[in-house]
Amino acid sequence: MSFFKKLKEKLTTQTDSVTEKFREGLTKTRDSFSGKVNDLVARYRKVDEDFFEELEEILIGADVGVNTVMELIDELRMEVKRRNIQDPREVQSVISEKLVEIYQAGDDVSPTINFQQDGLTVVLVVGVNGVGKTTSIGKIAKKLKQEGKSVLLAAGDTFRAGAIDQLEVWGERVGVDVIKQSEGSDPAAVMYDALQAAKARKVDVLLCDTAGRLQNKVNLMKELEKVKRVIEREVPGAPHEVLLVLDATTGQNALSQAKIFSEATNVTGIVLTKLDGTAKGGIVLAIRNEMKIPVKFVGLGEKAEDLQEFNAEQYVYGLFADMMEKEEAQES
Repeated sequence: MSFFKKLKEKLTTQTDSVTEKFREGLTKTRDSFSGKVNDLVARYRKVDEDFFEELEEILIGADVGVNTVMELIDELRMEVKRRNIQDPREVQSVISEKLVEIYQAGDDVSPTINFQQDGLTVVLVVGVNGVGKTTSIGKIAKKLKQEGKSVLLAAGDTFRAGAIDQLEVWGERVGVDVIKQSEGSDPAAVMYDALQAAKARKVDVLLCDTAGRLQNKVNLMKELEKVKRVIEREVPGAPHEVLLVLDATTGQNALSQAKIFSEATNVTGIVLTKLDGTAKGGIVLAIRNEMKIPVKFVGLGEKAEDLQEFNAEQYVYGLFADMMEKEEAQES
């Protein structure tokens, strides 16, 4: 049984609406990536070195990342040899299989937030301005509330004009209180107030917005470290998650940001926004493989419900949906 068939069977046990969201959200990447792979397969009669070289270029073009592509191509070569694959069409299924393996390799890749069973869960949300950080917090708050959790928001981005107002708009929209101070206040002081309020109200989750820009990178990282120290002091073991928000449309620049923030804050998960707006959706794999950080949420559209928990199988389905349907049509 081909990997496409196994994947299709597995996806039938998951929600159709989620599968459809991944399919729609990855349209741009699929049209670009799958189209090029289809063209490559059609032009070659056999799987040779030229075939692999062209495939390498396609994967790098999808922002899978040079290191990840090299590993993937090496594994594909070995697999093609092991299975004695001669027909290039058979390689498509092997590519999808290897992409899932790359994502799931190594440590725990659970897409869910590390909730505390007893007591408060503190989630620190970091990222540069313009990536959709505040919007992502609002969408996560809505999702958690729908799951029956009580949520509080901390307006820790006191430096960007309008950031506090923007968070308040989301708070009103989803029915969640926002703990804030005036613009220009000390973010660590805001966090302290928010932590006291969260403990007093016995809420389940405190989502903390943070600054995305100070005069320079060093200042920003120092500010985040200070905020983190306050959280650790007030709630031992917190923050339980540090979510880094990245804009998928920035490609390799997002990978650079992941490296910088990881040095300062011990990032535990990625929120990848605007995945529906790029043809370079391979950045998911580059981040996972090179940073060893799981992607926990992906933005697949503008609506609140379009921020979905990441799922490697759904993602690969989104990349290869057209090929899978073509294979099904040929068999029926």
